[in-house]
Order: sequence, then C-alpha cells, then structure tokens
Amino acid sequence: MESTSLATDVLLPLGLAVIMVSLGLTLTTGDFRRVLTAPRGVAIGLVNLLLISPLLGFGAAELFGLDPVLAVGLVLLSASPGGTLANLLTHLARGEVALSVTMSAVSSVMAVITMPLFLGLAIGHFDAAFGDQNVSMPGVVAKVFAITIVPLSIGMAYRARRPERAAILEPRLKRASLGAFVVIVAGAVASEWDQVADSFMDVAPAALALNVSAMSISFTVARLARLSDRQSTAIAMELGVHNSTLTIAVATTISTELAIPGAVYSLFMFITAGSFAWVMSRRNAPTSVPVAAPAT
Repeated sequence: MESTSLATDVLLPLGLAVIMVSLGLTLTTGDFRRVLTAPRGVAIGLVNLLLISPLLGFGAAELFGLDPVLAVGLVLLSASPGGTLANLLTHLARGEVALSVTMSAVSSVMAVITMPLFLGLAIGHFDAAFGDQNVSMPGVVAKVFAITIVPLSIGMAYRARRPERAAILEPRLKRASLGAFVVIVAGAVASEWDQVADSFMDVAPAALALNVSAMSISFTVARLARLSDRQSTAIAMELGVHNSTLTIAVATTISTELAIPGAVYSLFMFITAGSFAWVMSRRNAPTSVPVAAPAT
C-alpha cells in the first residue's frame, strides 16, 4: 500500500464523520418509511442513482479512454450516494427536499453494498492493478460501513433522544460539513498535486461529462415518468452532487491515484449543480394567483 499521511489517516475520516453525523441529524425513521408511503418518486430516484449513474460512470470512462485506475475511480465516484450538499442545493433550487433527504438516507445505507459491488466490477472490467496490493472487498464493505452507517446512526439516535438540541446543532454541523468538504477536497488535491496535475486534462472531460449527463438524463427520466418539476429537481441534484468525500475516503485506503476522479469531479459539481439550482429555483418558484377585483 502507498504511504499514508495525517490527512488521509485522521483528518479525512473525521471530516467524513462530521458530514455523516450532520446528515443523520436531519433524518428520522419517517424518511425511510417514505420508501413505502411515497414509493414512486423514491424508486425512480434510486434507480437513477444506484444503477444509471454507475453505468454512466462506466460509459464516460470508456468514452474518454481513461487509464484503468482512473476509470475505476470515476466508477467508484458514480456509485457513491448523495448527501447533505445535495439536500442543501435541492432546497436552494426549490426542489422536493423530503425526497432528496430520503434518497440520501437510503443510498447512504445501500452504499455498503453498491460501492464495493461497482468497485469490484470496475476493477475487473478495466483490468486495473494497484501495485502489489490485492483489494479486499470484505475490507471495503467494512470500511464503508464504519464511515457511513455508524456516524449516520449516531446522528439519528441523537435526534431521536434530544430533538430540540439536534435542531440547534443541525445548522452548525451543516456549515461544519461544508467546511470539511472543502478542506478534504483541497487537501486531496494538494497532497497529490503532481498526480492530479498530470491527470487533470484526462479526467476533467470525463468527470464533467458524467456530471452533466447524470443530471440531464435523471431529470428527463423523472419527467417522462410524470414526476413533478420539484421531484425531478431533487433526483437530478442527487445524481449531480455525489458524496465525493466518501469516495475519496474509500479510494485512499486502496490508492491515492484512485481518489483523483473524485477530487476533480468536486471541482466541477458546484459550478454545474449551482447553475442548475439557480435555473430550477426560478422554474420551481410558486406562481402568484391574481386576486379578483371585488364586484361593483
């Protein structure tokens, strides 16, 4: 395995824990029950997020002829769940936040299965090698469980036991999670600047294509399925704003090069998703109903 550092050993897991706890503070069991009470929107969203997005990751890696390790990294990113940033941008876009939160919750839990699954498929498909290291899928499952389910459960448990205090802490932790995201991405880029600089021109077009196509296709699929603009906005935002912090955390346990697509993707997603949020906030704005003049 490649040499590790304070950033990847300590700061990265701590930052991700803050992000996942902050997501947990927004969740209740009702968010998971929404899978049963409002199954159509959730099902369409999760099919987009858990199946279409990884397939687009494979397609973008193939189309742009990425190096095998970078191709695997892009697929790993495409298979990662949404998160608090997707929820926040959905809110700014006037999308259906409840659907966004439910998708983030369910996909974060399912990441224990989906991320190792698509990681293994990508390694086999692209014939990627990581030096002398053999990637242990049970080990990856354990890592994803430890850095997603555990802090997520802590946040949910705290909200259930102390809802008033959780309501106070939630906005503070959201700001902290945004700061943690920026620090983690900046740290990942800075710590491997030479590799990132060498690979940027190769990875950037593929990452941008994945981001734009994922949001466009998921929004179109949702509208064709007769979901509302607000629901379609939430689904598209989940596809555009992946939990790249989780991707980087998982990737760096295998190879720092594997984390490069996640870091590069993060540089684009705020611009594209932010632009999409601005457009949809105008489209989703409630229309005023003219008041009839009193009869004379």
